[in-house]
Amino acid sequence: MITANVYYAQPLIGLISGDLGMTPQTAGLIVTLTQLGFAAGMILIVPLADLIENRRLVFAMIGASVIALAAAGLTNHPQTFLVAALFVGLTSVSVQILVPYASHLAHESIRGRTVGNVMSGLMIGIMLSRPLSSFLADLSSWHTVFILSAIAMMALAVALRVALPKRQPHSKLTYGRLLASMWTIARTNRVLQRRAIYHSFQFAAFTMFWTVAPLLLTGPMFHLSQAGVGLFALAGVAGAIAAPIAGRMADRGWSRPATGLGMVSVGAAFLITHIAEQGSTLSLSFFVAAAILLDFGITTTLVTGQRAIFTQGQEVRARLNAVYMTTWYIAGAIASAVGGWAYAHGGWNLPSWIGLGLPVVALLYFATEK
Repeated sequence: MITANVYYAQPLIGLISGDLGMTPQTAGLIVTLTQLGFAAGMILIVPLADLIENRRLVFAMIGASVIALAAAGLTNHPQTFLVAALFVGLTSVSVQILVPYASHLAHESIRGRTVGNVMSGLMIGIMLSRPLSSFLADLSSWHTVFILSAIAMMALAVALRVALPKRQPHSKLTYGRLLASMWTIARTNRVLQRRAIYHSFQFAAFTMFWTVAPLLLTGPMFHLSQAGVGLFALAGVAGAIAAPIAGRMADRGWSRPATGLGMVSVGAAFLITHIAEQGSTLSLSFFVAAAILLDFGITTTLVTGQRAIFTQGQEVRARLNAVYMTTWYIAGAIASAVGGWAYAHGGWNLPSWIGLGLPVVALLYFATEK
């Protein structure tokens, strides 16, 4: 539920931008600012999980999410919506506090499987958010999506306050030293550096696809309604099965082939969209297959990456995860902005070839790993 907040707007970009009077280039900022907000939260808020009691931190951030979501749902002004989108991303980082917490509870032998199960839920939230927001917008309006999410977050805050056990870290660092230590971790940890680079390229391709695809599918080429885009986005949920599979592969020492498979899957996703003539039923079928391949590939790379970095130090897992996921969302923010520009200037062809190039670069760098 929490991570879905970051993605509700993706299939609604055309609807929101049209309603608020945004240009296609400006429309990409809806996703960009949400991703940048999340990245800022990863840097400034998630490391606090190594310093202060985790349950209280999660509760506070979900409460702030309620305010940001309500603001997004109630406004009719583009500038206000963009600011609200930024804070929706910033306050949704509570989900990334829960990921390293789960790894603390798991035994080393099943840590990959545990992280995979948590990430499976996270990825299902991401993937269901797109069809859910499309269906709700088709039944009512895009405003309803954000208002209902704010209400759901209030209920979740109460539930987690009751259900989550307390976890008090033992770090004696000040907040300033905690943030400064992230630079040292990022600069010296080679496993983290490589995994962050791999996944940044992967997630950039993922974000570019889901930024541009709704614009293409609702445009003159395919003429899909918001409900149609929702059904299309629903196909991506199938990719979530990769999370527990990737976790088990990592636990068995198969992280390397799983990582390579994820990169190949993302590249293949963009490639198959060019097989059939755009606008045809066959072409739409290939786009559905591409969505499944893309989400499968990104989930596999993410889980194997987190499994690898969580072996690098028990007391710094929140900071490791913060650096890892920050690079992810910065890459996504850049890709969403580039995707909107590329689609405006080159239709589907330009962003799709850029999207294909990203996992290819990641795969070439991956081949140098010893």
